[in-house]
Amino acid sequence: INSPAKSLERIFELKERTIDSKDKELLFNHYQLVNQQYVILGTKIDIRRKSADTMLTIAEELNDTSLLRVAYFNLAVSSDGKESIDFYENSLDYANRKIDKNYMSSVFNNLSAKYTRLGMAEQGINYADSAYNISKEIGRKEGMAAARLRKSEALFFKGELKKSVLYGKEALQLFKDGNILRRQFSCADVISAAYKELGDYKKALEYYKLGIKLKDSLEITTQSKEAEFVDRKFNYELSKKRDSTSFAQERAISSLQLENINTKLQKEKTQRYALIGGCFLVLILAITLWIGFQRKKKDNQIIEQRNVLVEEKNQEIMDSISYAKRIQSAILPPDKIVKEYLKESFIVYKPKDIVAGDFYWMEHKDGKVLFAAADCTGHGVPGAMVSVVCNNALNRSVREHGLTDPGKILDKTRAIVIEEFEKSDEEVKDGMDIALCSLDENKLEYAGANNPLWVLRKGEIFETKATKQPIGKSDNPASYQTHFIDLEKGDVIYIFSDGYVDQFGGEKGKKFKAQAFRELLLSLETESMESQKKIIDDTFEKWRGDIDQVDDICVIGVRV
Repeated sequence: INSPAKSLERIFELKERTIDSKDKELLFNHYQLVNQQYVILGTKIDIRRKSADTMLTIAEELNDTSLLRVAYFNLAVSSDGKESIDFYENSLDYANRKIDKNYMSSVFNNLSAKYTRLGMAEQGINYADSAYNISKEIGRKEGMAAARLRKSEALFFKGELKKSVLYGKEALQLFKDGNILRRQFSCADVISAAYKELGDYKKALEYYKLGIKLKDSLEITTQSKEAEFVDRKFNYELSKKRDSTSFAQERAISSLQLENINTKLQKEKTQRYALIGGCFLVLILAITLWIGFQRKKKDNQIIEQRNVLVEEKNQEIMDSISYAKRIQSAILPPDKIVKEYLKESFIVYKPKDIVAGDFYWMEHKDGKVLFAAADCTGHGVPGAMVSVVCNNALNRSVREHGLTDPGKILDKTRAIVIEEFEKSDEEVKDGMDIALCSLDENKLEYAGANNPLWVLRKGEIFETKATKQPIGKSDNPASYQTHFIDLEKGDVIYIFSDGYVDQFGGEKGKKFKAQAFRELLLSLETESMESQKKIIDDTFEKWRGDIDQVDDICVIGVRV
């Protein structure tokens, strides 16, 4: 049955018989069919949710993982917001990830759309990339196209407009290659919106018109199928009437001949009037087109001038950010100084953007080497501005106040940072997480704000936890605790920000996580510090693959 409404009627007619059969799986399929028809109709979300709830109850009674996967998927489709995301993730828990790749591609695409609508564009991008990789692996062109469309939408909401256009065009071409008309106009819409935000109004208008044309084509295709059915019905009814009216037609021949003569005369008269009116309309159209051409010419000149201004502004911004990188690089200790005091050491420092919220710090005072890995609020330009304030506070704590105890340094640093931010008329809650060490031969002192210390010794990693509060404003602030550790020859100290372990990647698009990082470091115990740096960096790049870096990264390793 082609009509969803007719299908629903038939499904409801069979409901009583389905219930009487007492076959739970058959009843489950009944509710799934109801949901499918309502999804096609685009209505009755309350009934769809109620049906999905019933499906979940049946699946739980039968304890059937395949039914549980389908039930949670139906709940996700008939829900919104964070609840919908939770249902999708529950559905994935019951999926066979080696077999159900077609299904996973669809779910990842849906999750991408849900996260983007919730304003979480980064997660939307990550799930779109995962959907694309799976679809490409199994050769599912529609899934690849949908993934690029989802990524284009997420990049638009993130403000990365040029990338949004790039991926939108890729999606449009993939849909064209697959002859999938129903999604092409969505691609055109997001490309048009991105061009509009970029100030390229000519391109925005071009893709806006393309979107309208594609929507019209989709409607015409749908209408043609309906017209085909109506035409067949009409011809059938007409053929039935022909036999019964043939006698009447013979009687009307003479009357029709007279009527045709009158019609011909009237037609000639109408044609004369139409010719005069047509000439008048052509004149009006010519004038209108000339006025429109002049107006468009003027608009194009204005748009071109605006494009030049925008390009100049963009260049000014990039020049400013590049100069900010030089300033931020100046506050970082040079490699020569690091190697002078920490001979066997490495620093993996990977800003997400041109400038970073992460930074590393070093001082030498009273025979002790002080070094830290810090992670300021945010990344990019805002994070870099906070990092300058926090770096300066660390320097003042040691240089002006003569402190070498890590806990006391962090207490004083927090006080200086809060004092600086309180000068603003607006409340500033920014700050940093940090792991701070003081090394004197084999004596190690450590204090941390949210960031821990790891010591690798003879095949084991010993963790010293940080104080659970940032450097900055916090409720019920407490002093930072200094931990004293006796090191042995060959021990390796690791301090780091959370950017490495929080990176999405791998086959499933998941986070790297602390446990995997711990296992990586354990495998490197016998490697030199330079080799460790290269392997840690290479492992990160291989893990993230085509997925964008999500945060700044700072990892410091020191062998005693």
